[in-house]
Amino acid sequence: MKLLRVLTLSIIIPTQILIFTPPATAAPIYVFPIANCVATYGKFHHSYPATDINTKRGCAFVAPTAGVVDVVLSKDLWSGKTNLGKDRGGLAVGIIGDDGVRYYGSHLSKIEPGIAAGVRVAAGAKLGEVGSTGSARGTKPHLHFGISWPTDNSIWWVRRGVVAPWRFLEAWKSGKDLSPAKAVNAAKIRLGEIPPEPKNEVRK
Repeated sequence: MKLLRVLTLSIIIPTQILIFTPPATAAPIYVFPIANCVATYGKFHHSYPATDINTKRGCAFVAPTAGVVDVVLSKDLWSGKTNLGKDRGGLAVGIIGDDGVRYYGSHLSKIEPGIAAGVRVAAGAKLGEVGSTGSARGTKPHLHFGISWPTDNSIWWVRRGVVAPWRFLEAWKSGKDLSPAKAVNAAKIRLGEIPPEPKNEVRK
């Protein structure tokens, strides 16, 4: 009888290990938002947290992580006479990443065909091409890159960026997976979901 109990346990234990071993889960994958082009950028932006990534006109703006397209602005409506904040980005694309963060790129020269609100994209998928539309008209081509939490797209002052992207860009450029989700959530708590709309700004 004792021998039978020992044999039974030796069969049950391996079976339990096989059944209850949790599946491996992969971390989000992040990529630098400019593909196959030399790009430069600084630590600081002028009056709010964002980054201008300088590169050649026509270089690919790609999804920095997998997610769903949130907004596509396919017409350049900006006018220097009115300088409306909602129009300053010119041609632009924003996505909501699987990490819950919104990534926004503007001043594009072109939107990639097939990119529309609701379309799912993989990390590295082409969203558009770098240009100088919106309030960047007449300047050197660059990508305005902003990180924020999702809001209604009428809240342009959040969409354009609330967390400085520099350290995340540095990580992604070197192949490291660094998520901005905690920094974005902290900014949301500090500023409120819909901070007051800025007034009397000069361009951008």
